[in-house]
Amino acid sequence: MDIVQMNQISHQFGKTTIIKDVNLVIEEGEIFGLLGPSGAGKTTLVKMMTGVLSPSKGDVFLNGEKMPSLNQMKQYGFMAQSDALYQELTARENLDFFASLYKMPKARKKERIKEVMDMVDLTDHLDKTVETFSGGMKRRLSLAAALVHEPKLIILDEPTVGIDPVLRQSIWDELNRLKSDGVTIIVTTHVMDEAEKCDRLAMLRSGKVIALNSPQLLKEGIGARTLEEVFLYYGGGDK
Repeated sequence: MDIVQMNQISHQFGKTTIIKDVNLVIEEGEIFGLLGPSGAGKTTLVKMMTGVLSPSKGDVFLNGEKMPSLNQMKQYGFMAQSDALYQELTARENLDFFASLYKMPKARKKERIKEVMDMVDLTDHLDKTVETFSGGMKRRLSLAAALVHEPKLIILDEPTVGIDPVLRQSIWDELNRLKSDGVTIIVTTHVMDEAEKCDRLAMLRSGKVIALNSPQLLKEGIGARTLEEVFLYYGGGDK
């Protein structure tokens, strides 16, 4: 089943074209990566998937419904690049608030808050105010907030920036566990080793998809050893 469909998407800010003629289909239960350098258009694409931004041209569908759709906007978890947290509240209060928006049963909400805080290794900080958190801790709490209501679609914009390698691996272990439960996960990244962990990958440069396939098939297609070689082959220089 197709969870996300983007048909001939283009987007402009003023006279500047940010996204140009993008077609994407993301399937249920896969980890789909958007790989590209800063300014490639990754964040703009995920904002259009979530309905936060409407494309200048083309259509976006989530679960067959054209975006923006209030019904679909209730179905996913979204972690933006900037942390949308209430600084004066504790971590527990933040997660309780976000879970309440989705009308989670009280008993399950309590369990789930513990589960996601364990996952991001913040259990010892549950009752500390967010304003005392480091930047990396805020990123981890933002990830917990995106997962707390157990969505079937998770959209994560650079989720592991500023997170140490050990914790980053545990987060990827959790993403793979969620995938095995049928959850669809969309991740933006500029890190090649994270891109390798995706089932399929769209490489972006200057607002265009320059290559799309599984990491392994992308490498095999040109006889490359690394995804970096693939990226350089398809779009490393101005063409």
